[in-house]
Amino acid sequence: MPEPVDVTTADHYVWGQVSDGWRLLDSPGLSVIEERVPAGAGEEWHVHDTATQFFYVLEGLAQMHTVEGVVELGTRQGIEIPTGLAHRFFNPGPAETRFLVISSPNTRGDRRAVDIAS
Repeated sequence: MPEPVDVTTADHYVWGQVSDGWRLLDSPGLSVIEERVPAGAGEEWHVHDTATQFFYVLEGLAQMHTVEGVVELGTRQGIEIPTGLAHRFFNPGPAETRFLVISSPNTRGDRRAVDIAS
């Protein structure tokens, strides 16, 4: 029988030395991750060659930087990042940001860094 999952029971990892992630669902075809990013922190530029992603802000502020520009996101707003679009998530706010990132298929092994001039 399926069991409930939350950040107290999910696999936890640390990224960027200051941010947290919890793998709420981790199957080959779909992943759902909750992440926490402190103010002023964010990801490095990268791209996924297979996965499409959807980022949904639970609380706080976010910026999704892409090679096409920057999109500002507030609480309860989301954005799709299609396969092959270089991007990086950034928290410009005064407080931490919590968000979900939903990926199909799973992004394990499907992330490569790209060099984008800021």
